Amino acid sequence: MHFLFRTRNSGDSQVAEPVPTVFPTIDGAEVAAVFVGKRIAGDFYDSVRVSPQRVLVGLLDVAGRREDNRQILVAAQKMFREFGPELFAAQDVNEADAMTELSLRINRGLIDMAGVLSCPAFIACYHEEFGTLCYTNDGHTPGLLRDTSGISELTSTGLPLGLFSHATSDSRIVGLEKGAALVVVSNGVISCERNGNSSDGPFGLDRVKEVLQNAPAEGAQSLCSAILTSAGNFGGQGPICDDRTALALIRMK
Repeated sequence: MHFLFRTRNSGDSQVAEPVPTVFPTIDGAEVAAVFVGKRIAGDFYDSVRVSPQRVLVGLLDVAGRREDNRQILVAAQKMFREFGPELFAAQDVNEADAMTELSLRINRGLIDMAGVLSCPAFIACYHEEFGTLCYTNDGHTPGLLRDTSGISELTSTGLPLGLFSHATSDSRIVGLEKGAALVVVSNGVISCERNGNSSDGPFGLDRVKEVLQNAPAEGAQSLCSAILTSAGNFGGQGPICDDRTALALIRMK
């Protein structure tokens, strides 16, 4: 397999890294992601236009330390960017079938490369004309969808990728009304502990919901930043022991 990657110098050697994401422009919507920390774990996000009216977005969390799984992250991005356009390019494609097939291909590719590992993943395809979102949630933290009816959870539709070669994930489709916002955060946000006061428990999904509910509709990047800032304030000055990533998609019109 030929990997798509950039390299950075580490001493006398070059280390493969996933290519930085340049989010595509979306007609009537906006997508962004924000990351804080030292990239010590396996958080990975990407987005790519797969057809004239469809954009694919994903947030994956490869188990293990980043120093040990960089090549796996590079391979995951390679599969995401190659299989996505292949599966979603046709105008009349069945998006649900294509999304299930995409998860299956990435799952098998990870197993072929690394053996058994756990890779929770939230992958979604947004349709510009219809304002719909077709997604799979492979053992990831729930996606959160905010609209005029409140906040709903887009819960798991299958097992984490990388565990069983023939495991399949169900795909689901939801409609996004004007002003609706989708937010997906990594486990490092949910599990963030308050420094010096463990009795409060972790930051948790409910606090993410609270920020999402109260955040002004200023754009996808500002929404991500608000969530990560809240988690950072909750954690105080304690060391960040896991990656923290937030991804958001907002339908503007």
